Amino acid sequence: MKALFLDRDGTINIDYGYVYEREKFVFFDGVFDYCRRAADNGYAIIVITNQSGIERGYYTEEDFAAITQYMCEKFKEHGVDVLDVLHCPSLESYDRKPNPGLFLKARDKWGIDMASSVNIGDKERDMEAGRTAGVGTNIVFTGDYGKLPPLPTLP
Repeated sequence: MKALFLDRDGTINIDYGYVYEREKFVFFDGVFDYCRRAADNGYAIIVITNQSGIERGYYTEEDFAAITQYMCEKFKEHGVDVLDVLHCPSLESYDRKPNPGLFLKARDKWGIDMASSVNIGDKERDMEAGRTAGVGTNIVFTGDYGKLPPLPTLP
């Protein structure tokens, strides 16, 4: 199985800093269409996100779970199933990007073919984590889904 790995803040939603409230969770235009095309082309949608606001005390695991449920419901309303959401609340962990820990957990949990997968994130640490984990295509998101290159297809 190949995956489309997405960072959350700054890639799925506008990053206002430690986003955990619905009224501040604003989806980027085009994210649902892009993910639907990816799913139609055989990509499983997996969100990989640092969430240090939990350890910093800005919000709780319960707050994160609630906003994650909201996010996944909105994707579902637009015809997209999110296979998994993996997060790292710690400031010091192998799971925290730029480390590849969460990508490797997703690989092992779901049997992901990393070389055939795509990683999209808005920061260099997202790219570094994907590359280190063996993700075949790593794309920096600049705020416009219309400007992203087409997803790779397999023969």
